[in-house]
Amino acid sequence: MRRVFDEQIYLNFSEETSLKVVQEYRAKYAWIDECLEANPLILWLVHEDLEALSQSQEGREAKYTTEILFRALLVHQIERTSLRETVIRIAESSTLQSFLRLGTRSVPDFTFLNRAFKAMTAETWKLINEQLAHYAVKRCEMDVSQIRADTTVIEANIHYPTDSSLLWDSYRVLSRLLRAVRTEAPALCPHRFHDKKAKKDLVYVHRSVRSKVKARQRAWKRRFRRLHDRVCRLERIAASLLKPLAASDNFVLRGLGAELKHYLPLVRKICRTAERATLKGETVPARDRIFSLFEEHTELIKRGKSNQPIEFGHAVWLAQSRGKFITDYEVMAEKIPDSELLREITERHKAAFRHYPEAVTADTGFRAVPEEMSTVHKHVATVAVPGRGQNRAKIDTCWHHFRAGIEGSISVLKRAFRLSICMYRGFRSFAAAVGMAVFCHNLVNLMPK
Repeated sequence: MRRVFDEQIYLNFSEETSLKVVQEYRAKYAWIDECLEANPLILWLVHEDLEALSQSQEGREAKYTTEILFRALLVHQIERTSLRETVIRIAESSTLQSFLRLGTRSVPDFTFLNRAFKAMTAETWKLINEQLAHYAVKRCEMDVSQIRADTTVIEANIHYPTDSSLLWDSYRVLSRLLRAVRTEAPALCPHRFHDKKAKKDLVYVHRSVRSKVKARQRAWKRRFRRLHDRVCRLERIAASLLKPLAASDNFVLRGLGAELKHYLPLVRKICRTAERATLKGETVPARDRIFSLFEEHTELIKRGKSNQPIEFGHAVWLAQSRGKFITDYEVMAEKIPDSELLREITERHKAAFRHYPEAVTADTGFRAVPEEMSTVHKHVATVAVPGRGQNRAKIDTCWHHFRAGIEGSISVLKRAFRLSICMYRGFRSFAAAVGMAVFCHNLVNLMPK
Protein backbone atom coordinates (compact mmCIF):
# COMPACT_ATOMS: atom_id res chain seq x y z
CA MET A 1 0.00 0.00 0.00
CA ARG A 2 1.44 3.36 -1.04
CA ARG A 3 0.39 6.74 0.27
CA VAL A 4 0.01 9.62 -2.16
CA PHE A 5 1.81 12.15 0.04
CA ASP A 6 2.87 12.86 3.61
CA GLU A 7 0.42 14.94 5.60
CA GLN A 8 3.28 16.28 7.73
CA ILE A 9 5.79 18.51 5.97
CA TYR A 10 9.32 18.57 7.36
CA LEU A 11 11.19 21.83 7.91
CA ASN A 12 13.91 22.91 5.51
CA PHE A 13 17.16 23.57 7.36
CA SER A 14 19.16 24.74 4.33
CA GLU A 15 21.45 27.65 5.18
CA GLU A 16 20.79 31.03 3.62
CA THR A 17 23.19 32.10 0.89
CA SER A 18 24.05 35.33 -0.88
CA LEU A 19 25.26 33.57 -4.04
CA LYS A 20 22.95 34.50 -6.90
CA VAL A 21 23.39 31.21 -8.75
CA VAL A 22 22.36 29.24 -5.64
CA GLN A 23 19.37 31.51 -5.07
CA GLU A 24 18.23 30.96 -8.67
CA TYR A 25 18.66 27.20 -8.27
CA ARG A 26 16.52 27.16 -5.13
CA ALA A 27 13.96 29.51 -6.65
CA LYS A 28 13.49 27.13 -9.59
CA TYR A 29 12.57 24.22 -7.36
CA ALA A 30 10.47 26.46 -5.10
CA TRP A 31 8.45 27.47 -8.17
CA ILE A 32 8.01 23.87 -9.30
CA ASP A 33 6.90 22.98 -5.78
CA GLU A 34 4.33 25.78 -5.89
CA CYS A 35 2.98 24.57 -9.26
CA LEU A 36 2.63 20.99 -8.05
CA GLU A 37 0.98 22.13 -4.81
CA ALA A 38 -1.55 24.16 -6.80
CA ASN A 39 -2.43 21.11 -8.93
CA PRO A 40 -3.15 18.17 -6.61
CA LEU A 41 -4.88 16.31 -9.46
CA ILE A 42 -1.47 15.84 -11.10
CA LEU A 43 -0.29 13.79 -8.14
CA TRP A 44 -3.44 11.68 -8.10
CA LEU A 45 -3.06 10.92 -11.82
CA VAL A 46 0.53 9.83 -11.20
CA HIS A 47 -0.57 7.76 -8.20
CA GLU A 48 -2.81 5.61 -10.42
CA ASP A 49 0.33 4.39 -12.20
CA LEU A 50 2.80 4.25 -9.31
CA GLU A 51 0.36 2.45 -7.05
CA ALA A 52 1.05 -0.66 -9.15
CA LEU A 53 4.59 -0.77 -7.71
CA SER A 54 3.15 -1.88 -4.38
CA GLN A 55 2.77 -5.64 -4.31
CA SER A 56 -0.26 -5.55 -2.01
CA GLN A 57 -2.98 -3.08 -1.10
CA GLU A 58 -2.93 -4.34 2.48
CA GLY A 59 -0.31 -4.62 5.19
CA ARG A 60 2.42 -2.13 5.97
CA GLU A 61 2.79 1.07 3.99
CA ALA A 62 5.41 1.48 1.30
CA LYS A 63 8.47 3.44 2.39
CA TYR A 64 8.19 6.12 -0.30
CA THR A 65 5.08 8.08 -1.19
CA THR A 66 3.99 8.72 -4.76
CA GLU A 67 5.00 12.36 -4.31
CA ILE A 68 8.60 11.44 -3.47
CA LEU A 69 8.99 9.14 -6.47
CA PHE A 70 7.37 11.58 -8.90
CA ARG A 71 9.48 14.51 -7.75
CA ALA A 72 12.63 12.39 -7.91
CA LEU A 73 11.86 11.66 -11.58
CA LEU A 74 11.43 15.39 -12.21
CA VAL A 75 14.83 16.05 -10.63
CA HIS A 76 16.33 13.31 -12.81
CA GLN A 77 14.99 15.05 -15.94
CA ILE A 78 15.67 18.67 -14.99
CA GLU A 79 19.19 18.02 -13.70
CA ARG A 80 20.06 16.01 -16.85
CA THR A 81 21.72 13.29 -14.81
CA SER A 82 21.58 9.52 -14.95
CA LEU A 83 19.49 7.77 -12.31
CA ARG A 84 22.64 6.86 -10.38
CA GLU A 85 23.87 10.45 -10.43
CA THR A 86 20.38 11.68 -9.52
CA VAL A 87 20.37 9.58 -6.36
CA ILE A 88 23.81 10.92 -5.39
CA ARG A 89 22.79 14.52 -6.06
CA ILE A 90 19.65 14.19 -3.96
CA ALA A 91 21.60 12.55 -1.12
CA GLU A 92 24.09 15.45 -1.07
CA SER A 93 21.61 18.33 -1.49
CA SER A 94 19.36 19.55 1.30
CA THR A 95 17.47 21.65 -1.28
CA LEU A 96 16.53 18.61 -3.33
CA GLN A 97 15.70 16.56 -0.23
CA SER A 98 13.34 19.31 0.87
CA PHE A 99 11.82 19.47 -2.63
CA LEU A 100 11.22 15.69 -2.57
CA ARG A 101 9.86 15.93 1.00
CA LEU A 102 12.00 13.00 2.03
CA GLY A 103 11.92 13.86 5.71
CA THR A 104 13.99 11.33 7.66
CA ARG A 105 13.90 8.68 4.93
CA SER A 106 16.95 7.55 3.00
CA VAL A 107 17.19 8.34 -0.72
CA PRO A 108 15.41 5.82 -3.01
CA ASP A 109 17.66 3.40 -4.88
CA PHE A 110 18.23 4.19 -8.55
CA THR A 111 16.79 0.81 -9.60
CA PHE A 112 13.55 1.66 -7.81
CA LEU A 113 13.40 5.03 -9.57
CA ASN A 114 13.82 3.18 -12.86
CA ARG A 115 10.87 0.94 -11.96
CA ALA A 116 8.86 4.05 -11.09
CA PHE A 117 9.57 5.58 -14.49
CA LYS A 118 8.65 2.33 -16.24
CA ALA A 119 5.36 2.24 -14.33
CA MET A 120 4.28 5.64 -15.67
CA THR A 121 2.57 5.55 -19.06
CA ALA A 122 2.81 8.04 -21.90
CA GLU A 123 -0.94 8.69 -21.50
CA THR A 124 -0.41 9.80 -17.90
CA TRP A 125 2.29 12.26 -18.91
CA LYS A 126 -0.12 13.71 -21.49
CA LEU A 127 -2.88 14.07 -18.91
CA ILE A 128 -0.69 15.85 -16.36
CA ASN A 129 0.69 18.15 -19.05
CA GLU A 130 -2.88 19.03 -20.04
CA GLN A 131 -3.69 19.69 -16.39
CA LEU A 132 -0.67 22.02 -16.15
CA ALA A 133 -1.84 23.83 -19.30
CA HIS A 134 -5.29 24.46 -17.80
CA TYR A 135 -3.61 25.77 -14.65
CA ALA A 136 -1.51 28.21 -16.71
CA VAL A 137 -4.57 29.43 -18.63
CA LYS A 138 -6.53 29.86 -15.40
CA ARG A 139 -3.76 32.00 -13.93
CA CYS A 140 -3.75 34.09 -17.14
CA GLU A 141 -0.11 33.20 -17.70
CA MET A 142 -0.73 31.57 -21.09
CA ASP A 143 -2.63 32.64 -24.18
CA VAL A 144 -3.72 29.64 -26.27
CA SER A 145 -5.49 31.63 -28.97
CA GLN A 146 -2.40 31.45 -31.22
CA ILE A 147 -0.40 28.28 -31.71
CA ARG A 148 2.54 27.19 -33.84
CA ALA A 149 3.29 23.63 -34.87
CA ASP A 150 6.29 21.70 -36.08
CA THR A 151 7.68 18.18 -36.23
CA THR A 152 11.06 16.83 -35.25
CA VAL A 153 12.77 13.47 -34.97
CA ILE A 154 14.02 12.02 -31.70
CA GLU A 155 16.59 9.34 -32.33
CA ALA A 156 16.65 5.93 -30.67
CA ASN A 157 19.73 4.69 -28.83
CA ILE A 158 21.06 2.36 -31.54
CA HIS A 159 24.22 1.98 -33.59
CA TYR A 160 24.11 2.69 -37.32
CA PRO A 161 22.40 -0.41 -38.74
CA THR A 162 24.01 -2.43 -41.52
CA ASP A 163 23.10 -5.97 -42.55
CA SER A 164 26.41 -7.33 -41.26
CA SER A 165 26.20 -5.53 -37.89
CA LEU A 166 22.63 -6.73 -37.36
CA LEU A 167 23.70 -10.28 -38.18
CA TRP A 168 26.49 -10.00 -35.62
CA ASP A 169 24.05 -8.66 -32.99
CA SER A 170 21.83 -11.66 -33.70
CA TYR A 171 24.75 -14.08 -33.46
CA ARG A 172 26.09 -12.84 -30.14
CA VAL A 173 22.65 -12.65 -28.50
CA LEU A 174 21.64 -16.15 -29.59
CA SER A 175 25.01 -17.65 -28.66
CA ARG A 176 24.84 -16.01 -25.22
CA LEU A 177 21.36 -17.39 -24.54
CA LEU A 178 22.22 -20.86 -25.87
CA ARG A 179 25.33 -20.99 -23.68
CA ALA A 180 23.16 -20.13 -20.69
CA VAL A 181 20.84 -23.00 -21.65
CA ARG A 182 23.82 -25.34 -21.90
CA THR A 183 25.00 -24.29 -18.42
CA GLU A 184 21.63 -25.22 -16.91
CA ALA A 185 20.96 -28.32 -19.03
CA PRO A 186 24.02 -29.60 -20.97
CA ALA A 187 22.01 -32.38 -22.63
CA LEU A 188 19.60 -29.91 -24.22
CA CYS A 189 22.29 -27.91 -26.02
CA PRO A 190 25.43 -29.94 -26.83
CA HIS A 191 26.32 -27.68 -29.76
CA ARG A 192 29.57 -25.77 -30.22
CA PHE A 193 29.76 -22.10 -31.10
CA HIS A 194 32.47 -20.36 -33.08
CA ASP A 195 32.42 -16.76 -31.88
CA LYS A 196 35.96 -15.93 -33.00
CA LYS A 197 35.34 -17.21 -36.51
CA ALA A 198 32.10 -15.25 -36.76
CA LYS A 199 33.83 -12.10 -35.47
CA LYS A 200 36.63 -12.54 -38.05
CA ASP A 201 34.03 -12.76 -40.81
CA LEU A 202 32.38 -9.58 -39.52
CA VAL A 203 35.67 -7.67 -39.36
CA TYR A 204 36.62 -8.78 -42.88
CA VAL A 205 33.22 -7.70 -44.22
CA HIS A 206 33.52 -4.26 -42.59
CA ARG A 207 37.05 -3.71 -43.90
CA SER A 208 36.44 -4.95 -47.43
CA VAL A 209 32.96 -3.70 -48.21
CA ARG A 210 34.25 -0.66 -50.16
CA SER A 211 37.07 -2.47 -51.95
CA LYS A 212 36.95 -2.33 -55.76
CA VAL A 213 39.30 -5.27 -56.27
CA LYS A 214 37.21 -8.08 -57.77
CA ALA A 215 38.99 -10.86 -55.86
CA ARG A 216 38.35 -9.02 -52.61
CA GLN A 217 34.72 -8.44 -53.54
CA ARG A 218 34.24 -12.17 -54.10
CA ALA A 219 35.92 -12.94 -50.77
CA TRP A 220 33.79 -10.30 -49.06
CA LYS A 221 30.57 -11.86 -50.36
CA ARG A 222 31.76 -15.35 -49.39
CA ARG A 223 32.52 -14.18 -45.84
CA PHE A 224 29.16 -12.41 -45.60
CA ARG A 225 27.33 -15.56 -46.69
CA ARG A 226 29.24 -17.56 -44.09
CA LEU A 227 28.28 -15.09 -41.34
CA HIS A 228 24.67 -15.27 -42.53
CA ASP A 229 24.74 -19.09 -42.46
CA ARG A 230 26.18 -19.11 -38.93
CA VAL A 231 23.31 -16.96 -37.69
CA CYS A 232 20.75 -19.13 -39.48
CA ARG A 233 22.26 -22.22 -37.82
CA LEU A 234 21.88 -20.68 -34.36
CA GLU A 235 18.32 -19.66 -35.22
CA ARG A 236 17.43 -23.27 -36.09
CA ILE A 237 19.04 -24.57 -32.89
CA ALA A 238 17.18 -22.01 -30.78
CA ALA A 239 13.86 -22.77 -32.52
CA SER A 240 14.25 -26.48 -31.74
CA LEU A 241 14.65 -25.68 -28.02
CA LEU A 242 11.52 -23.56 -27.56
CA LYS A 243 9.15 -26.41 -26.69
CA PRO A 244 11.43 -28.25 -24.22
CA LEU A 245 12.34 -24.96 -22.53
CA ALA A 246 8.68 -23.93 -22.18
CA ALA A 247 7.83 -27.33 -20.66
CA SER A 248 10.76 -27.31 -18.23
CA ASP A 249 10.30 -27.17 -14.45
CA ASN A 250 13.46 -25.04 -14.20
CA PHE A 251 12.46 -21.38 -13.96
CA VAL A 252 15.82 -20.26 -15.37
CA LEU A 253 15.29 -22.39 -18.48
CA ARG A 254 11.75 -21.12 -18.90
CA GLY A 255 13.02 -17.55 -18.68
CA LEU A 256 15.68 -18.25 -21.31
CA GLY A 257 12.99 -19.80 -23.50
CA ALA A 258 10.90 -16.63 -23.21
CA GLU A 259 13.90 -14.53 -24.28
CA LEU A 260 14.58 -16.79 -27.26
CA LYS A 261 10.91 -16.62 -28.24
CA HIS A 262 11.13 -12.82 -28.27
CA TYR A 263 14.32 -12.61 -30.33
CA LEU A 264 13.74 -15.39 -32.89
CA PRO A 265 11.16 -13.56 -35.08
CA LEU A 266 13.47 -10.54 -35.18
CA VAL A 267 16.50 -12.68 -36.08
CA ARG A 268 14.54 -14.38 -38.87
CA LYS A 269 13.58 -11.00 -40.29
CA ILE A 270 17.19 -9.81 -40.15
CA CYS A 271 18.38 -12.97 -41.93
CA ARG A 272 15.73 -12.64 -44.66
CA THR A 273 16.55 -8.97 -45.19
CA ALA A 274 20.31 -9.64 -45.36
CA GLU A 275 19.78 -12.43 -47.88
CA ARG A 276 17.52 -10.33 -50.10
CA ALA A 277 19.54 -7.12 -49.96
CA THR A 278 23.16 -8.31 -49.92
CA LEU A 279 23.22 -11.82 -51.35
CA LYS A 280 20.47 -11.43 -53.97
CA GLY A 281 20.91 -7.72 -54.66
CA GLU A 282 17.24 -6.83 -54.16
CA THR A 283 16.04 -3.42 -53.03
CA VAL A 284 14.33 -3.95 -49.68
CA PRO A 285 11.88 -1.19 -48.65
CA ALA A 286 12.27 0.30 -45.17
CA ARG A 287 8.89 -1.08 -44.04
CA ASP A 288 10.23 -4.63 -44.53
CA ARG A 289 13.35 -4.01 -42.43
CA ILE A 290 14.13 -3.70 -38.77
CA PHE A 291 16.95 -1.38 -37.77
CA SER A 292 17.84 -2.76 -34.36
CA LEU A 293 17.55 -6.11 -32.64
CA PHE A 294 16.99 -4.34 -29.32
CA GLU A 295 14.87 -1.35 -30.43
CA GLU A 296 12.78 -3.08 -33.07
CA HIS A 297 10.23 -0.23 -33.08
CA THR A 298 12.79 2.17 -34.62
CA GLU A 299 11.88 3.86 -37.92
CA LEU A 300 14.12 5.14 -40.70
CA ILE A 301 13.20 8.76 -41.38
CA LYS A 302 14.46 10.97 -44.22
CA ARG A 303 13.64 14.66 -43.78
CA GLY A 304 15.96 16.10 -46.41
CA LYS A 305 18.33 17.64 -43.86
CA SER A 306 21.82 18.06 -45.32
CA ASN A 307 23.58 17.46 -41.99
CA GLN A 308 21.39 14.43 -41.12
CA PRO A 309 20.05 12.83 -44.30
CA ILE A 310 18.91 9.70 -42.43
CA GLU A 311 17.70 9.45 -38.83
CA PHE A 312 16.66 6.40 -36.82
CA GLY A 313 13.99 7.00 -34.22
CA HIS A 314 10.48 8.43 -34.20
CA ALA A 315 8.85 11.60 -35.48
CA VAL A 316 7.16 13.85 -32.92
CA TRP A 317 4.81 16.75 -33.61
CA LEU A 318 4.53 19.65 -31.18
CA ALA A 319 2.02 22.47 -30.79
CA GLN A 320 3.08 25.52 -28.81
CA SER A 321 1.51 28.73 -27.53
CA ARG A 322 3.01 32.19 -27.87
CA GLY A 323 4.50 31.88 -24.39
CA LYS A 324 6.55 28.80 -25.43
CA PHE A 325 4.29 26.44 -23.50
CA ILE A 326 3.93 23.13 -25.38
CA THR A 327 0.17 22.63 -25.31
CA ASP A 328 0.10 19.31 -27.16
CA TYR A 329 2.41 16.72 -28.66
CA GLU A 330 2.34 13.24 -30.14
CA VAL A 331 5.01 10.58 -30.58
CA MET A 332 4.23 8.76 -33.83
CA ALA A 333 4.83 5.01 -33.90
CA GLU A 334 4.79 5.37 -37.70
CA LYS A 335 5.54 8.71 -39.28
CA ILE A 336 2.56 10.56 -40.70
CA PRO A 337 3.20 13.19 -43.41
CA ASP A 338 3.14 16.73 -42.03
CA SER A 339 0.43 17.66 -44.54
CA GLU A 340 -2.01 15.33 -42.73
CA LEU A 341 -1.40 16.78 -39.26
CA LEU A 342 -2.81 20.32 -39.37
CA ARG A 343 -6.45 19.36 -38.96
CA GLU A 344 -5.66 16.90 -36.15
CA ILE A 345 -3.70 19.57 -34.28
CA THR A 346 -6.57 22.08 -34.42
CA GLU A 347 -9.17 19.45 -33.45
CA ARG A 348 -7.11 18.33 -30.46
CA HIS A 349 -6.68 21.96 -29.42
CA LYS A 350 -10.48 22.31 -29.48
CA ALA A 351 -10.87 19.15 -27.38
CA ALA A 352 -8.35 20.39 -24.79
CA PHE A 353 -9.38 24.06 -24.49
CA ARG A 354 -13.01 23.97 -25.76
CA HIS A 355 -12.33 26.35 -28.63
CA TYR A 356 -10.33 26.41 -31.83
CA PRO A 357 -7.24 28.63 -31.97
CA GLU A 358 -7.67 32.02 -33.60
CA ALA A 359 -4.42 31.57 -35.49
CA VAL A 360 -2.20 28.63 -36.35
CA THR A 361 1.11 28.76 -38.17
CA ALA A 362 3.46 26.07 -39.41
CA ASP A 363 6.04 25.51 -42.12
CA THR A 364 5.44 24.54 -45.75
CA GLY A 365 5.27 20.82 -45.04
CA PHE A 366 1.98 21.28 -43.15
CA ARG A 367 0.20 22.59 -46.24
CA ALA A 368 -2.62 20.10 -46.79
CA VAL A 369 -4.76 19.41 -49.84
CA PRO A 370 -7.29 22.20 -50.62
CA GLU A 371 -10.22 20.29 -49.09
CA GLU A 372 -8.39 19.86 -45.79
CA MET A 373 -7.21 23.47 -45.77
CA SER A 374 -10.74 24.73 -46.37
CA THR A 375 -11.97 22.65 -43.41
CA VAL A 376 -9.32 24.19 -41.17
CA HIS A 377 -10.15 27.70 -42.45
CA LYS A 378 -13.79 27.23 -41.36
CA HIS A 379 -12.75 27.08 -37.72
CA VAL A 380 -9.47 29.04 -37.62
CA ALA A 381 -9.43 32.70 -38.64
CA THR A 382 -5.73 32.84 -39.59
CA VAL A 383 -3.93 29.84 -41.07
CA ALA A 384 -0.37 30.99 -41.83
CA VAL A 385 0.96 27.96 -43.70
CA PRO A 386 2.71 28.85 -46.97
CA GLY A 387 2.31 26.57 -49.98
CA ARG A 388 5.23 25.04 -51.83
CA GLY A 389 6.74 27.53 -54.24
CA GLN A 390 4.47 30.27 -52.91
CA ASN A 391 5.89 33.71 -52.33
CA ARG A 392 6.14 33.81 -48.56
CA ALA A 393 5.86 37.59 -48.57
CA LYS A 394 2.12 37.03 -49.06
CA ILE A 395 1.98 35.85 -45.46
CA ASP A 396 2.72 38.52 -42.87
CA THR A 397 6.32 38.59 -41.69
CA CYS A 398 5.13 38.57 -38.09
CA TRP A 399 3.63 35.10 -38.56
CA HIS A 400 6.92 33.85 -40.01
CA HIS A 401 8.74 35.14 -36.95
CA PHE A 402 6.10 33.67 -34.65
CA ARG A 403 6.41 30.24 -36.26
CA ALA A 404 10.20 30.28 -35.91
CA GLY A 405 9.87 30.38 -32.13
CA ILE A 406 9.06 26.69 -31.95
CA GLU A 407 12.43 25.87 -33.53
CA GLY A 408 14.13 27.28 -30.45
CA SER A 409 11.94 25.20 -28.14
CA ILE A 410 12.78 22.04 -30.08
CA SER A 411 16.45 22.89 -29.65
CA VAL A 412 15.94 23.40 -25.90
CA LEU A 413 14.14 20.06 -25.59
CA LYS A 414 17.04 18.30 -27.28
CA ARG A 415 19.85 20.12 -25.48
CA ALA A 416 18.50 20.88 -22.02
CA PHE A 417 15.98 18.05 -21.62
CA ARG A 418 17.94 15.20 -23.25
CA LEU A 419 15.74 14.49 -26.25
CA SER A 420 18.45 14.44 -28.90
CA ILE A 421 18.65 10.68 -28.27
CA CYS A 422 16.14 8.77 -26.15
CA MET A 423 18.06 6.44 -23.86
CA TYR A 424 15.05 4.44 -22.71
CA ARG A 425 14.28 1.05 -24.20
CA GLY A 426 11.03 0.17 -25.97
CA PHE A 427 8.46 2.39 -27.67
CA ARG A 428 6.32 2.65 -24.53
CA SER A 429 9.23 4.11 -22.56
CA PHE A 430 10.28 6.19 -25.59
CA ALA A 431 6.89 7.94 -25.62
CA ALA A 432 6.91 8.32 -21.82
CA ALA A 433 10.38 9.92 -21.92
CA VAL A 434 9.14 12.51 -24.43
CA GLY A 435 6.16 13.23 -22.18
CA MET A 436 8.40 13.66 -19.13
CA ALA A 437 10.70 16.05 -21.01
CA VAL A 438 7.76 18.14 -22.29
CA PHE A 439 6.21 18.33 -18.81
CA CYS A 440 9.51 19.45 -17.21
CA HIS A 441 10.07 21.97 -20.02
CA ASN A 442 6.64 23.48 -19.36
CA LEU A 443 7.20 23.59 -15.59
CA VAL A 444 10.45 25.50 -16.00
CA ASN A 445 8.96 27.70 -18.73
CA LEU A 446 6.13 28.88 -16.46
CA MET A 447 8.63 30.15 -13.90
CA PRO A 448 8.46 33.97 -13.60
CA LYS A 449 11.35 35.58 -15.42
